Amino acid sequence: MISLDGVIQAPGGPEEDTSGGFEYGGWTAPFGDEIYGKEVQKEMQPADYLLGRKTFEIWADYWPTHGEFWPGINDGSKYVFSKTLSKSDPLITGWENSVLINTVEDIKKIKSHNNHDENSKVRDIQVWGSGELVQLLLQNDLVDELRLKIHPIILGKGKKLFGYGTIPAAFSLEESTVTTTGVIIAVYKRAGKVSTGTIEV
Repeated sequence: MISLDGVIQAPGGPEEDTSGGFEYGGWTAPFGDEIYGKEVQKEMQPADYLLGRKTFEIWADYWPTHGEFWPGINDGSKYVFSKTLSKSDPLITGWENSVLINTVEDIKKIKSHNNHDENSKVRDIQVWGSGELVQLLLQNDLVDELRLKIHPIILGKGKKLFGYGTIPAAFSLEESTVTTTGVIIAVYKRAGKVSTGTIEV
């Protein structure tokens, strides 16, 4: 979920993330419709999850007892990237299938193992929220796919998806749709290096 000016902070509610004096928590709420809901349901299929500490803390406080709304969320592996938590932390031990990692090499190992489900299909590793972690992934060319819900709103301030240190990278558009509220939902897959040229008039 991203605004026209690249903000991804606190899309879900007023108290989700008020750091930096952010006042617009819940800014995606007016844009929901049937198309939007169906796209979210598609993304909630069984997968494994790579999460930053702040996102994990929010999730661990809610999803263990609300799994009926997201089938598979408790069964999937939750890889928590944090340099402050420990493996024995109640946050980690209190939610099944949660694993603490703290280096880029740990992430690379997870990607290379290609976890499989019971039907021997490659399981997606999804990142939800986790703005600082996304920055790290982009800096190290560890993003295979971007699923963006581009909302027709400018917020002016807040944490952004693309920050300093993001490496140049090309992506190709694989899927796209537009909701009745003007949200562009687009799926981009990694497509090699950036190409340049001269536009002829």
